[in-house]
Amino acid sequence: MTSPLDDMMKKFSELMPEPLRNMQDDLEKNMRSMMETGLQKMNLVTREEFDIQTAVLQRTREKLEALEARLSEWENKQASATEPTPSADAN
Repeated sequence: MTSPLDDMMKKFSELMPEPLRNMQDDLEKNMRSMMETGLQKMNLVTREEFDIQTAVLQRTREKLEALEARLSEWENKQASATEPTPSADAN
């Protein structure tokens, strides 16, 4: 499988006029270097890194939802415990 950068370089080289194709190796190296530098400045992440962070975020959401449910249950118990119970003598 070729990388997107390799595909782009191939397309660029196909568009070059014949005299420039003779210098193709040098041009490819220079263009690849410039493109890699430009992509590095964009601060991009790989698909693998993105997928890992997505999984971490999903686990974090699940834990947060579980904690919110526990807190809600605890708050309901506390509210029930502090409510005055009706006594039989109140009639």
